[in-house]
Amino acid sequence: MRPEVLKGHLDALLLAALEDEPRHGYAVIEALRTGSGGTLDLPTGTVYPALHRLQSAGLISSEWHTVGGRRRRAYQLTASGRAALAQHRDVWDRFSAAVTALLARPAPG
Repeated sequence: MRPEVLKGHLDALLLAALEDEPRHGYAVIEALRTGSGGTLDLPTGTVYPALHRLQSAGLISSEWHTVGGRRRRAYQLTASGRAALAQHRDVWDRFSAAVTALLARPAPG
């Protein structure tokens, strides 16, 4: 998928990837890849700066953990992040319905 298609949707996708459980950066990338059937295969250079920006905005928090002798930062949604995700979903539902209505093929006739 072309990167410009994701413009304006990256925050919502990252928040959604963290909705069910805390994840470290690579697990967030994997959740997006698997959840999209491989369509969203984002580079670390896109994901990590966005995670840091979301944390600065108070939408996610993070804690350091040691797993298998390696330190990893696990990110999780804050209450503000959950509210932002709900708002992103509402906007997406309205936007995607409008685009689908416009791009749907007319019935032959």
